[in-house]
Amino acid sequence: MQITAAVAHGVKAPLTLETVEIEDPRPGEVLVRVVATGVCHTDMAMRDQELPVPPPAVLGHEGAGIVMRVGAGVTRVAPGDRVVMSFNSCGACPSCDDHLPAYCHDFFGRNFSGRRADGSSGLRWAGQPLGGNVFGQSSFATHALCHERNVVTVPATVPLEILGPLGCGVLTGAGAVMNALRVGPRRSLAVFGTGAVGLSAVMAARVMGAAPLIAIDVVEARLDLARELGATHAFNPTRTSVVEEIMALTGGIGVDYALDTTARPAVVGDAVRCLAPRGVCGLVGAMPFGQALPVDGGHLMSGGRAVRGIVEGDADPHHFIPALIDLHLAGQFPFDRLITFYPLAEINQAIHDAETGRTVKPVLRMPGW
Repeated sequence: MQITAAVAHGVKAPLTLETVEIEDPRPGEVLVRVVATGVCHTDMAMRDQELPVPPPAVLGHEGAGIVMRVGAGVTRVAPGDRVVMSFNSCGACPSCDDHLPAYCHDFFGRNFSGRRADGSSGLRWAGQPLGGNVFGQSSFATHALCHERNVVTVPATVPLEILGPLGCGVLTGAGAVMNALRVGPRRSLAVFGTGAVGLSAVMAARVMGAAPLIAIDVVEARLDLARELGATHAFNPTRTSVVEEIMALTGGIGVDYALDTTARPAVVGDAVRCLAPRGVCGLVGAMPFGQALPVDGGHLMSGGRAVRGIVEGDADPHHFIPALIDLHLAGQFPFDRLITFYPLAEINQAIHDAETGRTVKPVLRMPGW
């Protein structure tokens, strides 16, 4: 079947809309007509080869749409179902058995290789195999081949076009707070970086009753939004010393939890310096392998402090995405306030606006929706 897809050709090269051939779903696969898909900084990291998806490829990993066809053996969804597509996993390793698919032993192979597990691609362009299967979906397209494991059914009570970011960015920020750090009532949290992931963490922390709840960013408009979404305090590091402000606010003790969404070593260093004894700093920014961190070992050890990596919010999408939708319907998790819509044809503008901070969460609408 012929579809329209945005093809990434190389580092920082504009994506181009192309006519692409997509296969019928194989056993265990699901063909989805994409309604809308989020744009995430991870897509840009893949485009620019910071994450090794070989070009040319169709990126996109926050898709939502309607099931068209299913392959043999698929029982979780059926044609006509409304779904969100999330990250892929093997379903058979110890992490998957423990309902922690983000730590799947084949996570990179199933999300960043640009191929199925058997090395094949479900997409062809100009007569050649095209990189696909990104996060088990490649949803910068009118249609996507995904897998039964990474497709989540969603209710008709929420507009489908807003739900794609629940598959990665929103899930990551909210899950870091709720699942990984398990921030409790009246426990203090500082969120470094208030993009889509950071603001999702702020909303989740408000649900959990965190206080004080501190947002840190260099963009004042984002700090204003963070306050509206639940932050009790907001600091701009270009205008003040964040570490000094947080220590003063907490009586010189520091915060129980810090969350870094920036992947910038200097920011991580500040986040760790802000920790109270037994405090935990979670890292959700996509750091390159080999990146060293400026962490004071004595400060870390003497107070029983900890730093831990968090992937996809420690979430099992099949349980966590419906939970976030329930919170949204109850008026407690207004993640739709992060979204700005763009037509697929304006994908490069959407990427530019995300990279420059103009838009918190761009979402691409497919033609006909």
